[in-house]
Amino acid sequence: MARVALVDKRQGARMSSLIARIRKKRNGRLLNLYRALLNSPRLTEGWLHLFTAIRRQGKLAPEYRELAVMATAILTRCRYVYRTHRKEALECGLKPAQLARLPHWKGSALYDEKQRAVLAYAEAMTRSIQVSGLVFREVRRQFDDQEIVELTATIGGYNLVSRFLEALRVELDEQSSG
Repeated sequence: MARVALVDKRQGARMSSLIARIRKKRNGRLLNLYRALLNSPRLTEGWLHLFTAIRRQGKLAPEYRELAVMATAILTRCRYVYRTHRKEALECGLKPAQLARLPHWKGSALYDEKQRAVLAYAEAMTRSIQVSGLVFREVRRQFDDQEIVELTATIGGYNLVSRFLEALRVELDEQSSG
């Protein structure tokens, strides 16, 4: 059970405009993540703006964005993020075998050089926070400045999402179990 109230439609009547914007940007859904966030409407507005930019308004190819999200979910042990992004990751071109091998990516031949750079970067940012020159040089070799900024924001952002969800024990949405 979540450690904070999950705002329902009755509680959210005073926030109907914000809830409508969330639904519009999130395919008609009001996920439990947003129901928890709605305890702070201003924070929710900023969160929605940031994650819409990360997920929908950048140059970084969706395949690499979703690989970074999935790797971060594995590294933070956040089932919620993993389950809610699995379908999108597959739609972006990642293979089921690649998702299954994420915990052991270093020993797998399933990932190309660019994907390996994303995975090493996600691991360094999540586990160590500081990124070694070796890891960053490979990211630099594979991506331009805009893509690096977007990749960095994606990994950092989904560390935030995972930590928020795990600390507050926000439960999976029923529609996220696919």
